[in-house]
Amino acid sequence: MKKLKKIFVLDTSVVLHSHDSIMNFEENDIGIPITVLEELDEMKKGNDTKNFEAREFIRLIDKLSKHQMLDKWISLNGKNKGKFKVLVDKKNDINNVFNDQINDHKILNSAVQLQKEEKDKLVILVSKDINLRLKAKSLKLRAEDYLTGKIQNVNSLDFESQVLENIKDSSIDKLYKNSILKKTQVYTKKILNENRFYILKSEKKTILSYYDHAEDLFVKVDKKNAYGINPRNAEQSFALHALFDSKIKLVTINGVAGTGKTLLALASALEQRRNFKQIFVARPIVPLSNKDIGFLPGDIQSKINPYMEPLWDNLKFIQNQYNQTDKEFKALKNMIDSEKLLIQPLAYIRGRSFSNIFFIIDEAQNLTPHEIKTIISRAGENTKVVFVGDIYQIDTPYLDSQSNGLSYLIDRLKKEKIYSHVTLKKGERSELANLANDLL
Repeated sequence: MKKLKKIFVLDTSVVLHSHDSIMNFEENDIGIPITVLEELDEMKKGNDTKNFEAREFIRLIDKLSKHQMLDKWISLNGKNKGKFKVLVDKKNDINNVFNDQINDHKILNSAVQLQKEEKDKLVILVSKDINLRLKAKSLKLRAEDYLTGKIQNVNSLDFESQVLENIKDSSIDKLYKNSILKKTQVYTKKILNENRFYILKSEKKTILSYYDHAEDLFVKVDKKNAYGINPRNAEQSFALHALFDSKIKLVTINGVAGTGKTLLALASALEQRRNFKQIFVARPIVPLSNKDIGFLPGDIQSKINPYMEPLWDNLKFIQNQYNQTDKEFKALKNMIDSEKLLIQPLAYIRGRSFSNIFFIIDEAQNLTPHEIKTIISRAGENTKVVFVGDIYQIDTPYLDSQSNGLSYLIDRLKKEKIYSHVTLKKGERSELANLANDLL
């Protein structure tokens, strides 16, 4: 049986996820509903990532089309690439099913019409919007998620600390004494995960360690104090080790609410304040109910304050470890006043280059892979970048545990020597918070 050639119809959500998505469908053709161009036209102005993606996609289509008319199939100009064209709306049976004034339904209409015109090809709607995919399937139209960059096995991202048992007491003693030890003196098996944390155990002794794959040795992990914050479990000790290690330039910390992700990152940055020119702490603004912050009352600062409050809560917790007369308390206040420590929405920091900066990005699971790449690619000399979040707690409608930027980052960089990841499992906020995480 002859294999049908495919035509993928792209929804606006796919374009905003990645402006070059049109180039990622191999030799298959691409249909772009004109409604998508209309929606992008409304989004092209602004400094948010979606505005950037809209502008870049429009420029890409203009470059590819040159002087050709967009209602005809145009080559994507690449080896083993297909063609594309813009789909202009026509009246269809769908208008009797769905409200034809809604943009999603116009996009569906374009896909259904194309299916009728191209009977010898398989038309597939590609959308990050789950509900739009369901509507498509109800019309007997095949629909798929945009899979490029999507992680297939999310469970593989949970780098829980592993326990290596039956270690000799003498090996653990040497590691305590020298802080480093060759792998062959500790563990003879060949397979060890790169740059991971391990708990080494003998019958009587235990030690926390980090396996440095590049040097092929174990490094002792100490329980460090970070600006008054002490680790409460092994995983928190591992996180602080990664945050303090000057050889590790990029750190990701994944964990549920109350595990101390943001607190540890912020405390370690404050402890290392003399090593960096500035500390940036940022998080993406994800408005409730997907409403823009413009609907909130007050000036722009009043609008963004509620979204930044969790970061200030962590800072206040650290500050409360000291009395007002302590030098650490005064130093923290001076850092805020002089903007040595800056807490801002991520949109305010995009587009800048960072040198000599300790940069913490909170709620990183709400970023796309492209946004993650954009942030890291702007890191200059002596810059440390830390992403913290919970890959299972997504607040944006078109991302999930497999497609968000934090998951993508953990999966792609897991073997790099200047990168380290820690998964925090145990909640330390309170007994009540732990009960909620475990049972509700």
